Amino acid sequence: MEEMKIPDEKMKEPILEVRNITKHFPGVQALNDVSLKFYAGEVHAVVGENGAGKSTLMKILAGAYVPDSGEILLDGNKVTFTHPQEAHERGISIIYQEFNLLPDRTVAQNIYLGREPSKFGLVDSRQMNRMAEEVMREIGIEGLIAPTAIAGTLSVAEQQLIEIAKAISLKSRILIMDEPTAALTINEVRLLDDLILRLKKRDMAIIFISHRLGEVFDIADKITVLKDGQLVGTVATKDVTTEKIVHMMVGRELDHYYPPLGSSEDVGEVIVKVENASNQFLKNINFELRKGEVVGIAGLQGSGRTELAQALFGVVPFKSGKYMLKGKMVSFRTPNHAIKNRMGFVTEDRKTEGICPKQPIRDNMLLTVRSIQPMFTSISKDGIRKAPKLVPTLGKQTDVRTDSYDREVQYLSGGNQQKVILSKWLASDSDVFIFDEPTRGIDVEAKASIHDMIRGLTKQGKAVLMISSELPEVIGMSDRILVMWDGSIVGELPAKSRESDIMLMATGHNGKQKNTGESEA
Repeated sequence: MEEMKIPDEKMKEPILEVRNITKHFPGVQALNDVSLKFYAGEVHAVVGENGAGKSTLMKILAGAYVPDSGEILLDGNKVTFTHPQEAHERGISIIYQEFNLLPDRTVAQNIYLGREPSKFGLVDSRQMNRMAEEVMREIGIEGLIAPTAIAGTLSVAEQQLIEIAKAISLKSRILIMDEPTAALTINEVRLLDDLILRLKKRDMAIIFISHRLGEVFDIADKITVLKDGQLVGTVATKDVTTEKIVHMMVGRELDHYYPPLGSSEDVGEVIVKVENASNQFLKNINFELRKGEVVGIAGLQGSGRTELAQALFGVVPFKSGKYMLKGKMVSFRTPNHAIKNRMGFVTEDRKTEGICPKQPIRDNMLLTVRSIQPMFTSISKDGIRKAPKLVPTLGKQTDVRTDSYDREVQYLSGGNQQKVILSKWLASDSDVFIFDEPTRGIDVEAKASIHDMIRGLTKQGKAVLMISSELPEVIGMSDRILVMWDGSIVGELPAKSRESDIMLMATGHNGKQKNTGESEA
């Protein structure tokens, strides 16, 4: 589909343009005849389902991939990039979800890596620190981070700011940001949004990839939708609704974003009970989880949400208090103990903790089966095919989209990788499932599929504890909501509570008072 005409394009020329870009990978048509224009002084969002071609297009613009056909124009002149360095030299920088900082180097060393100022043949550290301070002053973040700070000690948001500072130091005119807010707190998102607006005023072109449509509408001037490697259209943000963009992304209307909540009849006996439990991160944790319900965990980053999940799963165990599973006292010292007791944990760190990226899809799906049933551990790498019927069944249950279960899981989209992780835990037939940010970084249709899957587990009598930084998701999915602050559960709210009530508790207000009153939907 051709790009829709935007009225304000008549008076200026694009800083960057792609024409008829096509890219194939083995068995995959990643991009097919895509044409787009990007303008200085604009934030241009690119959205679409996982596998729509967004990342491939951005890697082509950044010089990481070479297109099979088509052309790139910079300032109206045709350019060819065969290496990221060539794109850098022409003013194009990209910030990936996985940062490229060296964790043991300083901020200044990371910003000027390979471009260090020298004096008498040696690196001039003082000059480099001054240069780093200047570039951070240029984008308004001076004083927030010291040039001498070690990159590995910084928060995710701070690391992101350093990546932006690096781009500015390269005199970039075009900045590509791939899911820049996926792991940020609300306050950090606001800080990043302010910085993006400052860069926009400097006439920089910002290409913004995100699955969070709310922030897309907050920050973007235009929205481009890709689907199955093809351009669906480009629209002015002010002229469309979220519903319209969703329809463009999935090709149909989504009847509902969240499945109906369960009824009181679906809720069974208590399966998890924690009393006055503590460790180095958590203080006096008290809650119950019943069969057939989804209990949401809300709270700001650093409140102890993930630490609670890790304590329940034996990653960082409780040091005191009572922890009961199915009415029996337990003390999981390793995750393997939790798995053997029919507990599953979908971690928020998909890339490093959720999958074995270089292993086939089928082997990833059967990882928990191998933990629970020792018979699987002693067989050869091909012996796992003794369970040939289980893998396609799991793939169908979770809607994993692939042409072969022998394909390495690293080549799947983020949404499909998450479905493989879910398949892994479905194979375990766990009684309790912990989901930590189960839909982070995946598209709206994949989210809806995962939401339906979670609710389906409760209909089978499973108990679900779900952590999410997206309050609409917590509210839409939870039968009850526990709110955490400073390592403690500070309150409980009923289903369909208001975001404002949750945030009040999550910021340390409203004490440890348990709220059982009615709330607005």
